[in-house]
Amino acid sequence: MHINDFWVAIPVGLLIGVLGRLVLPGRQSIGVFITFLIGVGAALLGTLVAGLFGLDDKAVVKVWKIQWSWWELAIQVVFAAVGIGLANMLTYTKLASGNAKPRKRAARKRTTRKKTDDD
Repeated sequence: MHINDFWVAIPVGLLIGVLGRLVLPGRQSIGVFITFLIGVGAALLGTLVAGLFGLDDKAVVKVWKIQWSWWELAIQVVFAAVGIGLANMLTYTKLASGNAKPRKRAARKRTTRKKTDDD
């Protein structure tokens, strides 16, 4: 594992976060910045795990000067999906899910005056 792998994993983390978000069904209640942070973490962790298991040199694709491993990418997307799922569970509220309506204030009872002949 080279230091260059970690520097490349940071900008790739944006793509990994988006892919991880697309893998999960439904609406997510986390923002774009948190998705980016989870994607960067997943990219770094996926690079480390792929290197530990020796999968970073398997199924390598080269395009111009860029090369990547399909196994490494798959591990990174799985880590991103798990991270986004966990973050979604931690930030879940009924109001954010869109299923519940916000509470309304109790309506005040209005008293009406009876009309008299003097009015």
